[in-house]
Amino acid sequence: MVHVLNWKRSLIASSMLALAAISAPQALAAGKTITAVMHSDLRIIDPGFTTAYITRDHGYMVYDTLLATDSNFKVQPQMADWKVSDDKLTYTFTLRDGLKWHDGTPVTAEDCVASLKRWGRNDNMGQKLMDFTASLEATDAKTITLKLKEPYAYVLESIGKPSSLPAFMMPKRLAETPPDKSIPEQIGSGPFKFVTAEFQPGIKSVYVKNPDYVPRSEPPDWTSGGKVAKVDRVEWITMADPQTALNALQAGDIDFVERPPWDMLPILENDRRLVVHTLDAAGFQTFGRMNFLHPPFNNLKMRQAALLA
Repeated sequence: MVHVLNWKRSLIASSMLALAAISAPQALAAGKTITAVMHSDLRIIDPGFTTAYITRDHGYMVYDTLLATDSNFKVQPQMADWKVSDDKLTYTFTLRDGLKWHDGTPVTAEDCVASLKRWGRNDNMGQKLMDFTASLEATDAKTITLKLKEPYAYVLESIGKPSSLPAFMMPKRLAETPPDKSIPEQIGSGPFKFVTAEFQPGIKSVYVKNPDYVPRSEPPDWTSGGKVAKVDRVEWITMADPQTALNALQAGDIDFVERPPWDMLPILENDRRLVVHTLDAAGFQTFGRMNFLHPPFNNLKMRQAALLA
């Protein structure tokens, strides 16, 4: 994936396709706002309710995860570290200090257990993990104990995966929302707070820096490490027409375009005011399945021609 930013106004580096961990030069003053045009407009804001990447990215802005995945696809601590028993049946997660929800209340193990259970009802890997789970409980305010019926190799990978759906943590009262209903509030413990009063679905989404967030000390690496917010406000603006978005970028009206059209990259790369950067070297794989029951793709030769093309 490629993104473009206007370096005259700001420089931003993104972590795992989201603006969850924002960094910028020291020249950024207090109160600086980053205005971004993302790959899609945001309409669904419950990150446990859809697999849409834009909602996942929103989730990484507002919420945090117990575990995270680095650029080598290795699971790392995020909100918690862990220990595994010798028989591989008991996983003990211990929350790190300084975790608070956006409403000011402390993050507890009970909150995280409820969040894991909600995620385990909605996510495919979560469902599989729950099939192997004998019990999942908070053994004290900071300790989550997961006991398995039999060893399962993907416990950490399931809880720490970036997509889709990530195991985002939220207060117990929200995590207990029925899985077929959206949560009524956007209260996480992540580096940014969601500004509900300014949310216009399909038009604008606004996030403000969470002053109480304590990032990890490790450098950011994909979804792992310290999420250090160096701006006070982020606005996602919807511009359905790519040319309109790029014109706004070149005019200095916005700071960031997440997914510019490939045919416009040479123009952007020749503009010295802009920086074109590959956000994820792994990229995306797009696939399609032809309807072979109906013309024209019921003809094998047509399917082979499409494959060749």
